[in-house]
Amino acid sequence: MIIQSTSLNDPKLNKLKEVLVEWINKTLKVEHIVVRSLEEDLYDGLVFHHLLRRLADVHVHVEEIALSTDAQVRKLEVILTALNETLEMNEETVKWNVKLIHSRDLLATLHLLVAIARRFQPDLVLPPNVSVEVIQCEVTKSGVKADKQTEFITFQSNSSEALERESNKECPIDELFKLEAHKIETVKKAILHFVNKNMSSLGLNVTDLEKQFADGVILLLLIGQLEGFFIPLCEFFLCPVGSSEMLHNVTLALDLLIDRGLPVQSVEPQDIVSQDVPATVKVLYYLFNRHKNK
Repeated sequence: MIIQSTSLNDPKLNKLKEVLVEWINKTLKVEHIVVRSLEEDLYDGLVFHHLLRRLADVHVHVEEIALSTDAQVRKLEVILTALNETLEMNEETVKWNVKLIHSRDLLATLHLLVAIARRFQPDLVLPPNVSVEVIQCEVTKSGVKADKQTEFITFQSNSSEALERESNKECPIDELFKLEAHKIETVKKAILHFVNKNMSSLGLNVTDLEKQFADGVILLLLIGQLEGFFIPLCEFFLCPVGSSEMLHNVTLALDLLIDRGLPVQSVEPQDIVSQDVPATVKVLYYLFNRHKNK
């Protein structure tokens, strides 16, 4: 695929590149690695090697600096195999490969970076609906066949307006708390069973929804389990001390849920920290409702 020259000047595409470069540099700052160009600084595998080690704690045995073309290709093969396994993606269906990355293919590089960011930094705000016009060339017996199409790099499943409308709707949990106490307890028990079923693999058990979710730690771990991504431990307080650290954790959790399309804008982080029952149950209800049949 060849990106049309007109698409290369698209403000959305340039913004995506800026966000990704800034994210890479922030992530690898401690490694003293600085990226200025996605096309020129990532093709040899060095940056992907460090991202894999830093974000996923996956260590592969490759030479740190590969100077020759053959050495770079061999290094990329090992790193991309490890990345695909970590991302749980099929090598036959992904939109990148060793040849494309090493040949400085911008489209393949962007697809890979977006996949890494979505998995390991889900709270990173990427410009939505970024697309480019491409020419797909295919060699056939009769010659070269060219087909023009639109290739999307990022998507946005729900517009912010739609999310806002959804959030403002009367939540079933709001209606629930107008009913008798025993009905509320029945729903809380169902949600509690759902939570523990999904947290058992981490060796965690929840007995009190309000108190144990107030610091945001179990909520963040539950989101990671259900949504299928890893939240780097450096992004939140695993053992929060004080309300400010608890508030940081809960705010991050709610931002992640909004980014994943759950209408929890009406929930105030402080309410969960303060052990407000309706606020906590509402957030857990939306997670329960999405994943109960999985």
